[in-house]
Amino acid sequence: MARRAEPLRPPAARRPERVAAFRLGLSAESRAAMILIAKGYRILARRFKTPAGEIDIVARRRRSLVFVEVKARERADDAAEAVTGRGKQRIIAAAELWLARNPADAQSEIRFDVILVMPGKIPQHIPNAFDATR
Repeated sequence: MARRAEPLRPPAARRPERVAAFRLGLSAESRAAMILIAKGYRILARRFKTPAGEIDIVARRRRSLVFVEVKARERADDAAEAVTGRGKQRIIAAAELWLARNPADAQSEIRFDVILVMPGKIPQHIPNAFDATR
């Protein structure tokens, strides 16, 4: 029997900084969802994952279907800058998959919002933060 060059290691332990980032993201998404609910939105999905990308929150309010990206940073400027062109394209691609799986939603007014979450502050909701033009 051939020997391995390196000994087998247990499954990769989760790095503490990644666990902290994951928890921060979940907390930020929960705060964002609460803000949306307070504004009259109904949350349809959270962390909608597709091969193309992930949508943090999918929500509906009246005739609008909203795909929401949540960014948590220390400062609002840093959070806003974290929404990159590549990130927008991944969100748009994931939204297209949502619409393919939920054809009735295609009749809605589609919008892409961003919610900026900073420690100790009320999350900042930016409606129609970007559009689906690539």
